[in-house]
Amino acid sequence: MHTNALVREKSPYLQQHAHNPVDWLPWGDDAFQKARQEDKPIFLSIGYSTCHWCHVMAHESFEDEKIADVLNRHFVPVKVDREERPDVDRVYMLFVQASTGSGGWPMSVFLTPDLKPFFGGTYFPPGARYGRPGFRQLLEHLAQAWKQERSRIEESGANVTEQLRNLATPATSALEPDQALFESGFSYFRRTFDTRYGGFGDAPKFPRPVIFNYLFRLHAARQNEEAVEMSVKTLKAMAMGGMHDQLGGGLHRYSVDERWFVSHFEKMLYDQAQLAISYLDAFQITGDADFAQVAREIFRYVQRDLSGPEGAFYSAEDADSPDPENPSHAGEGAFYLWRSSEIQDVLGARDARLFSLRYGVEPGGNVGQDPHGEFTGKNILHQARTIQEVSNQIGLSVEEARSLLEGAREKLLAARSRPPRPHLDNNVLTSWNALMISAFARGYVVLGDDQYLQTARTAAQFVLRTMYDSRNCELLRRYCDGESAIPGFLDDYAFLAQAVLDLFEATGEASYLHTAASLARKGLTRFEDAGEGGFFSTTANAPDVLLRIKDDYDGAEPSGNSVATDVLLRLAHLTGSHDFRVSAEKSLRAFAPKLKLQPAIAPQMLAAVGRWVAEPQQVVIRCETVDDEAGRLLAKERQQFCPHGIFVAISDEAAAALTAVSPFLAALARRGRMTVYRCRNFVCEQPFVIQ
Repeated sequence: MHTNALVREKSPYLQQHAHNPVDWLPWGDDAFQKARQEDKPIFLSIGYSTCHWCHVMAHESFEDEKIADVLNRHFVPVKVDREERPDVDRVYMLFVQASTGSGGWPMSVFLTPDLKPFFGGTYFPPGARYGRPGFRQLLEHLAQAWKQERSRIEESGANVTEQLRNLATPATSALEPDQALFESGFSYFRRTFDTRYGGFGDAPKFPRPVIFNYLFRLHAARQNEEAVEMSVKTLKAMAMGGMHDQLGGGLHRYSVDERWFVSHFEKMLYDQAQLAISYLDAFQITGDADFAQVAREIFRYVQRDLSGPEGAFYSAEDADSPDPENPSHAGEGAFYLWRSSEIQDVLGARDARLFSLRYGVEPGGNVGQDPHGEFTGKNILHQARTIQEVSNQIGLSVEEARSLLEGAREKLLAARSRPPRPHLDNNVLTSWNALMISAFARGYVVLGDDQYLQTARTAAQFVLRTMYDSRNCELLRRYCDGESAIPGFLDDYAFLAQAVLDLFEATGEASYLHTAASLARKGLTRFEDAGEGGFFSTTANAPDVLLRIKDDYDGAEPSGNSVATDVLLRLAHLTGSHDFRVSAEKSLRAFAPKLKLQPAIAPQMLAAVGRWVAEPQQVVIRCETVDDEAGRLLAKERQQFCPHGIFVAISDEAAAALTAVSPFLAALARRGRMTVYRCRNFVCEQPFVIQ
């Protein structure tokens, strides 16, 4: 068996390639020095362990001895896990998107020995097909070009790098972030909204929760009912379709079709975190309990399948899994697909009929056209009929049908849970864990379930204990198999500051606010562009990164800039810090010109603009201890969706500990047993005293 240098790495993705015949090296000095010494270009391959097309390219090309020989002779092959090194991924993704018009993973980029890109793309088949050149022929062509046209390639790499540097830094202007800028994204989302199936744009459809964050905040600020209607229709369609795991909870990465039915079946932690919040927001706004139920199912899935023994969250589950009918073949979505006969074997004829009516199961399969033959004769579960329709058809009461269906789901989930399961990516990433901590904290606030708060606390304790040096406020990016490594990036600092802020509002514990403020200050030191405003994704003078980028795209994850800006505004509201407010304002002004031209690229930054133009509101319950009575009062205050409000109960002990970080909160004195303060822009009404 072949073994290469990746065998010493912790990353699940790099480990998947440790026995390729390709002489892979991890990103770092050894690879760069080898390229310089041997005067060879670098072939950079970036992906992640649950990426379907990464698996395909690995099997077709990186496991092929002949292709590996060409790679090893003419290039220095380097593998990067985009989860571990998002900084490297962003730089070369910018190049691939600019040069080809699209991007994705696996990402394949050819670099000069000084790391400048000169050719790139995504998946390449081993031979020419799908309108793409064959990978082996491409390698041979580029190797020949390197020998014969070296100066032209190096000149091209230098020119491209300069163009990327210009793209990576937004232009500055005197444009003010105002109400008009906040509202500017609505017309785009209204124009691209699919009125039939929900979602924005055409297939494939990605959920992109940052859009819901923006639209819900627009509704709260401007009573824009259409913003809610678009969001609610989309969230309902996703929950009813094959995008939603109808048995195990959680949502898949995206829908291949326009109606949220045929999914790309991988499950990412960051999707679960953000979509749980979207469904909680929808529940608060509409009162529809179905939205709360979807959030509960997401939480149950994460607790069951994506949680480690110490309480941290794993990164993802693969789309591919061994096909039970052909164990040597890993099929897309095989774990989630059912034959009608399999359902009957588990449930029996009566319950199988009920379940099949509800979830659209057909004897010959329900997918229809399937060019790759993965779904032939099989069913993707989706809510084809309401429980009322099913109960009428079967002759049962709604309560009887609901009870039988719940029992059927549990039986089928138990049957499905037997091995083999999809591959689990056991990377513990600070930024993604932080998103999930925020979701569980919000789940506690909205649904009042104590177990959600405990889950959030435990995960936060793990991250702060294992990946955070509180003395120096140094944060690490990744934990895997007992090792914490890689200095944290902007996303890690910003998302974790947001998470502990959410825990502060959920608990009133001063330590969380102290930690959030410390992370924010360290983030300003490491990443802020103090002159022009905004934040770089990486620290200055990083030796292995071609250029510093101010990432501003709110895609599958919100950008570090959007979250950092919003966190600074929240901290300014909580602490009264002038410095936090000034840095947030500079960031908003830095991105305002691009937001005005392309508001749809950064819905989360638009949400931060909304916070900027709104008057900060605080409802603070001061009490000796945060007891059940204080909890009930706080829960009542939190019933309404109020995204720019701060609702917190603070004990005497917490108030004393807040003196240094939040003089405003610390100064709100308790009178009687309990005192309720309602404040707007740091000016409080006459408090309500409970004797």
